[in-house]
Amino acid sequence: MFYNAKNNNIKIEQSDMDYISFGVGNKNLIIIPGLGDGLRTVKGMAIPLAFMYKQFAKEYTVYVFSRRNNLARGFTTRNMAKDVVEAMNLLNISNADIMGVSQGGMIAQCIAISNPERANKLVLAVTSSKTNEMINNVVGNWIQLAEKKDFKNIFIDTAEKSYSEKYLKKYRKYYNILWRFCKPKDYERFIIQAKSCLAHNVYDDLDKIKCPTLIIGGKQDSIVGVNSSKEIADRISNSELYLYEGYGHAVYEEAKDFNEKVLNYLKR
Repeated sequence: MFYNAKNNNIKIEQSDMDYISFGVGNKNLIIIPGLGDGLRTVKGMAIPLAFMYKQFAKEYTVYVFSRRNNLARGFTTRNMAKDVVEAMNLLNISNADIMGVSQGGMIAQCIAISNPERANKLVLAVTSSKTNEMINNVVGNWIQLAEKKDFKNIFIDTAEKSYSEKYLKKYRKYYNILWRFCKPKDYERFIIQAKSCLAHNVYDDLDKIKCPTLIIGGKQDSIVGVNSSKEIADRISNSELYLYEGYGHAVYEEAKDFNEKVLNYLKR
């Protein structure tokens, strides 16, 4: 199996959580994905994700955690953080380096604030510590589309706001094919997760994060905005900020040196 990649599921309270693991390293790395998890969990994605993050496989045993499958209305990013900590307990992971992307970064912030002993180093990519006008408009629109079960426009709007124009020129012609293959069975889970983004606010608690933290943003981010990364860096004393020129919210997919930059920081 590719880098010992495995699809897994774990019981969390009255629900369960999909996660994947891969890698052969002695250290642990936890990756928490973004809001797209509300449309599709990591179930069955062990090999694709192991390939995407293969640079980490020799140094780390990597865990990518979805949110629990049955989310109650009003579930918050703090609740989601508690689930990740509970999964760590069940898997005997005492501590780990943690990387959170977009909404995953919101959850990672909550872990580092409430359970600082669990995070050795933190990577917060294209994320925010609180909502802002841009987030309210973008995510609010996605919620309205999800309530209408209009996945086609969720897919197109997400792509247009995430990727660089260079990337989009190559893939726009495939929109009408791609969105049909990605269409979710249920929208409620996405709506709950999206609303948790709008309610997320740990800005005043960011100074409680003491572990070394790398903050990565895209200067052309049209979902959370570049200022969100700057705000986090200003509040976490032991942090470094890197802003990619020419990339937006999907910088973690588009920038060829993204994983290398993260790994070099974690290995210091």
